[in-house]
Amino acid sequence: MIRALILIALVALPACGSSANECSPQASCYVKPKLTVFAAASLQPAFDKIAERLHFSATFNYAGTQTLTSQLTQGAQADVFASADTAHMTTLQHAGLIQDAPQVFAHNRLEIAVANGNPKAIHSLADLARGGLVVVLADPSVPAGQYTQQALAKAGVTVKPASLELQVTAVLSKVAVGEADAGIVYVSDVVTSGKVDGVAIPDSQNVIAAYPIATLKDAQNKGAATDFIGFVLSPDGQSILKAAGFESA
Repeated sequence: MIRALILIALVALPACGSSANECSPQASCYVKPKLTVFAAASLQPAFDKIAERLHFSATFNYAGTQTLTSQLTQGAQADVFASADTAHMTTLQHAGLIQDAPQVFAHNRLEIAVANGNPKAIHSLADLARGGLVVVLADPSVPAGQYTQQALAKAGVTVKPASLELQVTAVLSKVAVGEADAGIVYVSDVVTSGKVDGVAIPDSQNVIAAYPIATLKDAQNKGAATDFIGFVLSPDGQSILKAAGFESA
C-alpha cells in the first residue's frame, strides 16, 4: 500500500529572495524534498510513527519484501529500501541498485498469533500440528515464511496450513478476524496489533530476523534518504522501533 504523509511547518516562513538561487530551506519558495521509502510490511506501524518526526514529506510503499525487490529490479523508483531479511537486500546489491553498504537497523523474532484469550489452548509450535486447527502461515517466498519454515524444522514440526500468505500482515489479519485459529508472525506484529494474543516461541526453536536499510543508487532525494536512515538508527528511532516490538540493531 502506498501512503503519503505530508508534514506541514507550524511557523510562518520568510519570503523568497529576488533570485531563484537565493531560495534557501528557510524561504517560502523552498520545496521540501519528498522521500520515497519501500519498506517491508511488518515495518508499517514503526515507520508511520517515525514519519511523524520527519521535517520533509515521505511516501511509503509497504509490501512483502519479495514484492518490493521485484518492483525495484523492474525499474520502480525509490530512495530508501528497508528489508525484512538480508537476502533480498543482497539481491539488489548484486543488481547494482544499492548506493552504499546496507545497515542493519533492527531485529525481530517469531511468535504464534492466536485469538484473544487463546481459546484453542495453543502453547507451542507442536500444537499447530493438532488436527482440527486452522493454521495460516506466510509463504516461503517471503522472509517471514522462510523464517517460519526454519523454526518449524528446528522444532521438528510439520504443519499443513490452510493458506500461505504473501505478506505476514495477512497472516495476522486472518487470525485477528477469526478466519484462522493461529499463525506464525513477528513479535512486532502481535505488539502493534492489539487484536491477538502472542504465544512465545523458545529461543531454541526461534529465528532472529535482521532488518537492513539502504539508499538506492538512483535515489532522487539522497539527502533526505540519508536523514531518514540516520533517524531510524538514532536513539529516538530505535526507541520507536522498540516500542513496536523490534529488538535493537
